[in-house]
Amino acid sequence: MGFMGAGKSAALAAAREAGMETVEIDELMERELGLPIAAAFERDGEEAFRAREAEVVGALLEAADGGAIALGGGSVLSARIREALARHVVVWLQVDAEEAWGRIAGGERPLARSAEDVARLLAERLPLYEELADAILPQGDRGLVGRALASIEALAELPAGTRMLWAASPSGEYPVFAGRGLLGAEWWPLEGRRFCVTDTAVGALYADRIGPLAARVEVEPGEGAKTMAEAERVLRELARAGMTREDHVAALGGGVVGDLAGFCAHAYQRGVPVVQVPTSLVAQVDSAYGGKTGVDLPEGKNYAGAYHLPAAVIADTATLATLPSEELAAGFVEAVKTGLLAGGGLWDRVRAIESLDAAALDDVVFACARYKCEVVAADERDAGRRAVLNLGHTVGHAIEAASGYSRYRHGEALGLGLLAALRLSEAPQLAAEVGELLRRHGLPTELAPEVGVDAVLDALQRDKKRTAAGVGFVLLPEPGAPRVGQLLDPDRVRAAVEELRR
Repeated sequence: MGFMGAGKSAALAAAREAGMETVEIDELMERELGLPIAAAFERDGEEAFRAREAEVVGALLEAADGGAIALGGGSVLSARIREALARHVVVWLQVDAEEAWGRIAGGERPLARSAEDVARLLAERLPLYEELADAILPQGDRGLVGRALASIEALAELPAGTRMLWAASPSGEYPVFAGRGLLGAEWWPLEGRRFCVTDTAVGALYADRIGPLAARVEVEPGEGAKTMAEAERVLRELARAGMTREDHVAALGGGVVGDLAGFCAHAYQRGVPVVQVPTSLVAQVDSAYGGKTGVDLPEGKNYAGAYHLPAAVIADTATLATLPSEELAAGFVEAVKTGLLAGGGLWDRVRAIESLDAAALDDVVFACARYKCEVVAADERDAGRRAVLNLGHTVGHAIEAASGYSRYRHGEALGLGLLAALRLSEAPQLAAEVGELLRRHGLPTELAPEVGVDAVLDALQRDKKRTAAGVGFVLLPEPGAPRVGQLLDPDRVRAAVEELRR
């Protein structure tokens, strides 16, 4: 499914090449009506066309078993069709209004005779596409569906409720799967031997669910494992286990394991694939996507790293049930950050969460992954838009460094960083709301007495994104409206950090 000009005909061509039977609904409707769709609209009107479409397409979907069907752009307006789609894998081909109009302008489209018509119709239908989609493919070239087809087909074999997002950026593309029970599904996205890098806590719980493994390398839990020394040890263990360039790494764990294992995958024999298997909330909503990998140096967090896109991401939200409540709450701060950046419906969903239970988090994990992947697609190497993802991290990372990476979990420090960023944004009401949201989930909103303000400010000056002009902050005067690269008076920054003591 998708809007006019989304590429549904090209998608059917890819399905036919894969040996599937295909049906294009626009062609089917023209055969049923005995005249072109534009003529049917002119003769009978949209209401009559939609009624007949609901009969024909509804019956087809209710009986179909296998193959590929390309819906009309407005087919989802029918309640019968929407209900019938529940028994199928539904793939949404995305296209923005400008691109859609560029593709269809000059054609016979009775409802879309101008760019304004396209923008209005697309806005009306987007909520239905969002609701129905099991797989979401971004706007792309004609070959995209063919490259994603194996991942789309995998959804039919995976646990009910699993959703797939195809992430694409200049360096590559990969599938993101999110759902419950994925680690016990006896399915894996890559061929070849897999070498698992995990920590001792997560490995004991889940490593046997992603087998068979050629080898398993474990580190101790926590930020202390993200060092060059540990990276060397992991690399040498992989070498001793006989890993080759035809094999791949499975990064099983939270953000620390994902960063470390991704960095090692990038460096090992000049690069092997990595499948990210995030098991913490912070990793499932943020760090598993986009290819940033790295380790810490004594001088600062993530000071040594590389961009290395995953070959796939498997986010089994059932793993969140084994997290300590404090760890779950800390991870939730990344969802708060993402909701603030996205604004609109995502912010509304995040701010409304009263308790961190599975039902509330499943949808948020997938929505946050979508936002993160869309940002990375627009700016993979942090040259522009991706900088928005640093909201709260500038002060948050400084607090982590000033406290020796031992006083706060990453998400707890990020929460304090968000409060500082919102105060610097001169958004007191939003800061107060976020503060209440953090308190609701048992998260700190005040800086601990033993963490000195001067130590935080010193660490902030070593921020790895600092330029010759200074440290650029991400400010957010209102949800959905981030401003990047903001150079601020040092006295204002000090005042915002000092305010965290109150």
